[in-house]
Amino acid sequence: MNARIPTSVLNPADALAQVSAQWDNDLVKQLTDYIQIPAKSPGFDADWVQHGYLETVLRNAADWVQAQKVQGLTLEIVRLGGRTPVLFFEVAATKPESKQTVLMYGHLDKQPEFTGWRNDLGPWTPKYEDGKLYGRGSADDGYAVYASIAAIQALKAQNVPHPRIVGLIETCEESGSYDLLPYVDALRPRLGEVDLVICLDSGAGNYDQLWLTSSLRGMASGTLKVEILTEGVHSGDASGLVPSSFRIMRQVLDRLEDSQTGRLLPQSFHCEVPADRQAQARATAAILGDEVYKRFPWAHYDCGGATAFALPTTTEPVQALLNRTWLPTLSVTGAEGFPALQDAGNVLRPYTAFKLSLRLPPLVDAAQAVQQLKTLLEDNAPYQAKVTFESGGGATGWNAPATAPWFEQALNEASQAHFGAPCGYIGQGGTIPLMSMLSRGFPKAQMMVCGVLGPKSNAHGPNEFLHVPYAKKLTAAVAQVMASLP
Repeated sequence: MNARIPTSVLNPADALAQVSAQWDNDLVKQLTDYIQIPAKSPGFDADWVQHGYLETVLRNAADWVQAQKVQGLTLEIVRLGGRTPVLFFEVAATKPESKQTVLMYGHLDKQPEFTGWRNDLGPWTPKYEDGKLYGRGSADDGYAVYASIAAIQALKAQNVPHPRIVGLIETCEESGSYDLLPYVDALRPRLGEVDLVICLDSGAGNYDQLWLTSSLRGMASGTLKVEILTEGVHSGDASGLVPSSFRIMRQVLDRLEDSQTGRLLPQSFHCEVPADRQAQARATAAILGDEVYKRFPWAHYDCGGATAFALPTTTEPVQALLNRTWLPTLSVTGAEGFPALQDAGNVLRPYTAFKLSLRLPPLVDAAQAVQQLKTLLEDNAPYQAKVTFESGGGATGWNAPATAPWFEQALNEASQAHFGAPCGYIGQGGTIPLMSMLSRGFPKAQMMVCGVLGPKSNAHGPNEFLHVPYAKKLTAAVAQVMASLP
């Protein structure tokens, strides 16, 4: 007699109240425990099996999901030999005769520690302060599986009919998701025909509205090594005759990058920016203004009584957005062959090695870029030095499909309901390899790629934090969009 009558409309205020209480009473605690486990991605922990940290965070998440007793949910940890495991869950449809499927995605593996954390913070020592939960993996993106289930529970609490929902949570994303495609292939019959993908592993332009990711850059990575000697020698004896491996490294990198401007020289690493993405960049620049670049922690120093700040490549907001989303860019993220400063004597070093991270525009094929990069860097080495480029793999970027009218309306309504502002569209400079895989596999699916990585959240770096008030609203917005699937 007390059974609820199904409704097709989610009450946004009730949904937000429920998920907010769940975040305060449970999810922050779950993520606090998660942060303490150094579950580094396999690319940064060769002994991940023996350490068991990835297994622990996956098992903890699975146990928590099971404990929620979501009606119609089944769950399992799926394992393929020699690969990192994934968590797969399925929630039966309650919408009458629905054949639609929503796929929810996240990951539980983490980036390594990095240096420069505040004295009272650390990568594995969580701290909740002023609505921010600090610690490695909090925002990138250990929260995803917990927020996904909370969004589903919001639908269940209001008895809102929903389509079939499946979840895929991996543990290899920060290493390039090289283990994921075999799982997608193995699970494809169980995934079905996906109509909506919800990926909670992306960023936000601010914390004042819902943000949809419109594109993701690809990546080509690897280690470039220049060897000129078999052992170090006295620099006073050899310098001037034996060329510096560092100088050879500079010459080799000059083939790839204009060191004055940062522009990548091979035209094959560039692509034309689509007109709709340029229009979205202009709209987003109008919202964010100079916060596009001011949000970064620029170095500063005293200059004649005034504070001088390091400068970005451009202060024009539209160009700044395009630079970090549609232009190829080289970063050196690690180095080897250098002694620590306190140990650096007058020795000509035998080799220099750099770890390179080359971000690629969304429409550039990563496999081809990796091969071109290897040829460019290795051929015709100066002084016949031994120059090798050992690829760390690549991932092709992603350009979102055209937004269906129902999806655009649902995004705006959810953003207005929970933030009081329309949905914003922004390209992201990072890489989520799964998205290009899913776009190829499910070309008709709409892609809700979003996340909590807003200003200063600093994923991969020191002082990473999860903005909990934003996460609450995002969780409720996800539930509202799922309820709006026609």
